[in-house]
Amino acid sequence: MPRSVNNVASRARRKKILKLAKGYFGRKKNVLTVAKNAVEKGLTYAYRDRKTKKREFRYLWIQRINAAVREHNMSYSQFIGALKRAEIDLDRKVLADLAMNHPEAFAEIVSKVK
Repeated sequence: MPRSVNNVASRARRKKILKLAKGYFGRKKNVLTVAKNAVEKGLTYAYRDRKTKKREFRYLWIQRINAAVREHNMSYSQFIGALKRAEIDLDRKVLADLAMNHPEAFAEIVSKVK
């Protein structure tokens, strides 16, 4: 009896990896073993950096809020503390957006908190 090989599944598996490697440079895009390593590493970085992205955006929002609040003679920590005391529930993302795009609305919040 001849040997049975599931060629359809094997090809599909290879195509899936090479499709993920599309856009890579050199052998990484068309040699299966090299592409497999590159794709695996890329997916690891993607998973890790989805977590890191959240961290980096929070840092960015804090810097923007701090810069905007210092124009009103307050520090970031004083401002956040005063926000909590005034029971104004705005997260840092919204505050940073207001500080960048709507400075008059942000000034109103700062004056309300003072």
